[in-house]
Amino acid sequence: MKVLHERILKDGTIVGEDILKVDKFLNHQIDVALMNEIGKVFYERFKNDGVNKILTIEASGIAIGMAVASQFNVPLVFAKKVASRNLDLETYETQVYSFTKDQNYTVRVSKKFLDEKDHVLIVDDFLAMGRAALGLVDLVEQANGSVAGVGIVIEKVFQEGGQLVKDKGIKLVSLAQIKCFENAVPIFVEAEE
Repeated sequence: MKVLHERILKDGTIVGEDILKVDKFLNHQIDVALMNEIGKVFYERFKNDGVNKILTIEASGIAIGMAVASQFNVPLVFAKKVASRNLDLETYETQVYSFTKDQNYTVRVSKKFLDEKDHVLIVDDFLAMGRAALGLVDLVEQANGSVAGVGIVIEKVFQEGGQLVKDKGIKLVSLAQIKCFENAVPIFVEAEE
């Protein structure tokens, strides 16, 4: 997705050796027009896969999930990281480790929002080590649903997450694949055109 690559180069910031900040347009301040284009691309890539629900994780995945769900005209469900008193008692739960935050989270989805009839497209902003994506897959599996695929805005292919998703036999679509950072610049995997 050329426009996404250009935006990453223009507004992305490298932190350390392996963190890309895209808070100017993707996961803090959101470029809504770009988000809508992302939703359209994911729709095109998964429109024949029987998707009837979109699943993401709070908080960064919600805007992406909304853009995708609006294209499919299906519900968006997001896994909650924070327990609250108004969350249903009957939930599917899994553990997710965030390398960015160096913290484990229990993420949960109410059992009334996922079940065996659901063919779920999982979407998120980043795929690095794969823990969030695999945690969401686990939630779908607990509900006896099926995973239509995983849609990722930015994948760091130099980390193991993409391979872990593929090893489970799950269709993975990443709109921007970064193979490394050189001199504080992301180097993209050449797109298949």
